[in-house]
Amino acid sequence: MKLYIKNMVCSRCKMVVKTVFESIGITPITVELGEIELKNEIQENQKQELLKRLRLIGFDLIDDKKSKTIDRIKTLIIDLVQHKSNDLKNNLSDYIAQELHQDYNTLSNLFSEVENTTIEKYFINQRIEKVKELIIYDELSLSEIAYSLNYSSVSHLSNQFKKVTGFSPTYFKNLKSLKRRQIEDL
Repeated sequence: MKLYIKNMVCSRCKMVVKTVFESIGITPITVELGEIELKNEIQENQKQELLKRLRLIGFDLIDDKKSKTIDRIKTLIIDLVQHKSNDLKNNLSDYIAQELHQDYNTLSNLFSEVENTTIEKYFINQRIEKVKELIIYDELSLSEIAYSLNYSSVSHLSNQFKKVTGFSPTYFKNLKSLKRRQIEDL
């Protein structure tokens, strides 16, 4: 049996969710971003307790097909930006369609309808948040950041950064008061 969990975006999320399952006596077979595989069906009382505990820490069970699809798209994009930026050999639409085995236009229309933004804008916002993170860490040059996030050039990164934030990357680096946004707030 598979359960789908909303708002799982990192390896720490996987650890926390696994701990919640284990705390009520359920040992998952696998725990992936947004998805838990169980050996057996869970009982209704376990499901209610699970739901209660997950919601306390910012997660939720996803039951309907549309929500599952939206969550899978978000998870793919977040994973791509956080861990696999240079793995994107095709364009984003081909990557998502291939990974989800569905027509991209259908996915795009669904995403836009539910999220009130396009998949592309969501992807750009995720990339810009990653750029902010890397700028704040101050370990990579802007050129290295552009390369690591698969931007075609530093100027493309800078233009996109300014369009989204209103600041140049250099100006942003000098702003200590501007905080990054959490993934779930994008």
